[in-house]
Amino acid sequence: MRNLVRVSLTGLFLGANLATAFAQATPEQMEMAYNAARNQLGVLQYCQEKGYTDGGAIEIQSKMIALIPAPADTSKAEAAEATGKQGKVSAMGMEQDIATSAKAQNISEEKLCQTMADAVKQAGAQLPQ
Repeated sequence: MRNLVRVSLTGLFLGANLATAFAQATPEQMEMAYNAARNQLGVLQYCQEKGYTDGGAIEIQSKMIALIPAPADTSKAEAAEATGKQGKVSAMGMEQDIATSAKAQNISEEKLCQTMADAVKQAGAQLPQ
């Protein structure tokens, strides 16, 4: 699934001026970003529960979510996070489990989880302190 939707849309946050990006986004784009971020939080929780990663990426992801204005109805975001906790990336209308994506990339599920966690930590380094 296209490198797991580019490591679950982490690139959305990398090096971007979030305030400017969000000011130019439509409400639909904002909701999509919020839902994707919540799904990624769930995926990171899945990875931690499996023992593949520590909680550092979860903490950073939570901080990034706080920067995105939440939609009035967060039920889709809650469902996206629950899907992530099952080890499934859900973004842009597509869903794929981590095990399938890892196998397609000839890496272990643990390595894929670590790659996602590292990308979130890298993005977190760009956040305002």
